[in-house]
Amino acid sequence: MNPAIRIAPSLLSADFARLGEEVRAVIAAGADLIHVDVMDNHYVPNLTIGPMVCQAIAPHCRRGDQPVPIDVHLMVKTVDALIPMFAQAGASIISFHPQASEHVDRTIQLIHSFGVKAGLALNPATPLNLLDHVLDQLDLVLLMSVNPGFGGQAFIEGVLPKIEAARRRIDASGRDVWLEVDGGINAKNIARVVAAGADTLVAGSAVFSGGDYPKAIAALCVNAQLRDLAESP
Repeated sequence: MNPAIRIAPSLLSADFARLGEEVRAVIAAGADLIHVDVMDNHYVPNLTIGPMVCQAIAPHCRRGDQPVPIDVHLMVKTVDALIPMFAQAGASIISFHPQASEHVDRTIQLIHSFGVKAGLALNPATPLNLLDHVLDQLDLVLLMSVNPGFGGQAFIEGVLPKIEAARRRIDASGRDVWLEVDGGINAKNIARVVAAGADTLVAGSAVFSGGDYPKAIAALCVNAQLRDLAESP
């Protein structure tokens, strides 16, 4: 098993009527993070969940005595107003889109002020040069491999060179910054995404659609050569 690689099931594809059970099930199946997609029907054309739901699932995000991080992806226009709410609701990581912030540097500082890791999310057409002045403050770079707003979309192949370029920037910085990729990740393409440099993989439909979470996460891990079959959940 490669401990530097993380699988983050996205609750966007889970059964919202039983989220606590879904969270416990994917953690038992081997999830490393729980990815929470927050949409406001303004920045993206969809409406999902708020901080109260994050707070409700937080007690379920545990593996034995150890907490499993909640990875919150804000696809909203009022990022600075929502960051304190999600931080207080139990978020371990909060990522936001630079287009949704009036002052990117200030928003990163706001996230860190709550003791939470900060991530910057870049859409497929958003250039990497937006990282030039903030990479030294980030804990995570989130590259979207679909246009955000809906689950179940197909992976955009043109993002692979962007992942490679982002990995080079992170390595050159000398900092321990996670490189997360979100959108259309499945057992067929995960190996190429990891080979391009991603270390954190968000998967929604690929985990939740079949109903067998241990099998789905094992398939992601084995196909990416992350874990031996014998070690898979």
